[in-house]
Amino acid sequence: MKWMIAGLLMATGAEAQDLGPRPVFPEMDPARVQLGQLLFFDPILSGNRNISCGTCHHPRFGTSDGMSLSMGEGGIGLGPDRRIDSSNPPEDRMPRNAPALWNVGATEFNAFFHDGRLEADPQKPGGIRTPLGADMVVGFDSVLAAQAMFPVLAGDEMAGHYSENEVSQAVRLGHLSIKGGAWDRIAARVEAIPEYRRAFDAVLGDQTPIQFTDIANVIADFTRVEWRADDSPFDRAMLGGDPLSAQASRGQDLFYGTAGCSTCHSGWLQTDHSFHAIAMPQIGPGKAAPFETHARDTGRMRVTGEISDQYKFLTPSLRNVSQSGPYGHDGAYASLQAVVRHHLDPIAALNAYDPTQAVFHDIQSPDDWRVVADSEELARISAANELTPIALGDDDLSDLVAFLHSLTDTGATAGRLGVPVKVPSGLPVDQ
Repeated sequence: MKWMIAGLLMATGAEAQDLGPRPVFPEMDPARVQLGQLLFFDPILSGNRNISCGTCHHPRFGTSDGMSLSMGEGGIGLGPDRRIDSSNPPEDRMPRNAPALWNVGATEFNAFFHDGRLEADPQKPGGIRTPLGADMVVGFDSVLAAQAMFPVLAGDEMAGHYSENEVSQAVRLGHLSIKGGAWDRIAARVEAIPEYRRAFDAVLGDQTPIQFTDIANVIADFTRVEWRADDSPFDRAMLGGDPLSAQASRGQDLFYGTAGCSTCHSGWLQTDHSFHAIAMPQIGPGKAAPFETHARDTGRMRVTGEISDQYKFLTPSLRNVSQSGPYGHDGAYASLQAVVRHHLDPIAALNAYDPTQAVFHDIQSPDDWRVVADSEELARISAANELTPIALGDDDLSDLVAFLHSLTDTGATAGRLGVPVKVPSGLPVDQ
């Protein structure tokens, strides 16, 4: 099999690049997938019943929200049109960009969030390393299922602030995974809705109590099916179908050659599932503990505590990347061209960063540009950079971008089940 793949790649210009085995997507029970679809788009999972998973991960915006940094709790509307709820304004922007969900259902994905704080680990409870540590409940089918449900515990994302509701109150008290805690309260809401009770009867067995993990597991099943994207022009060309356009083919040569992109963006889904520091500009509130007042984001180091992991972030898959901007762990770059150009000379791009390209909601925040104006922090980000400058011209840049567009699976972006017209809770659905 390897020689066949290598031969195809050489025929299309990606010399001697072995992409390895094709991604594996487990088969899913249609009833579980359809149930997961309803829960993914149902605001019942949020503390104030006003935000769904789809609010920040919507197909209209490439499974993200089209913003550099999202506005969760305290917002009304969708994507760039989302606005502040004057009766319950947000406290701040989200600290990181809402990541796209393309292909996260493939079995090779075992680390989630920009810093990988949720990842497979056979030594941990349930085989998953999480911020909850030993308090992590068991019963999640996969790391994907576990990650799907952590946003419901975050006040600024889905839980709500302080004691606004029974979920946010449980979160504030630190009652997360314990009996009667935040997750149990959300599960009880779902179980109280007859249509959901009947649907879970069909997949769990009659009157089996609905656990929070059951909700997460069916949402993961929906995610595996709905956001699978492995039938792009690139895939078809690699498997002996129509070749890429001349421009995309030149870009492919650069990607797997001179530009060195495949060093990190490797395999069929263009990710090594590892963490790298590339001097990405830091905008917004940063990632700080409650007692900290800085606007920095040191990335993977916050998980491992290792200084060698400072400013490293998880390599994203590039599938459907043309649809899922802004780009970077904090959405610093609005255009694909801009983020590719950053990779060619990260330190120069960091020091010359133009804040006007960030796409922000209308929230007044003193933290937005603190790091951009902090020469000492810029020096630390620069010192961690792993990439060597590469001299490419504008035509080369255009060719690279053309290749990235060839990674778009238009069938996937069009949707499979799509957004439901209504959900069993009767709450409004963001269309």
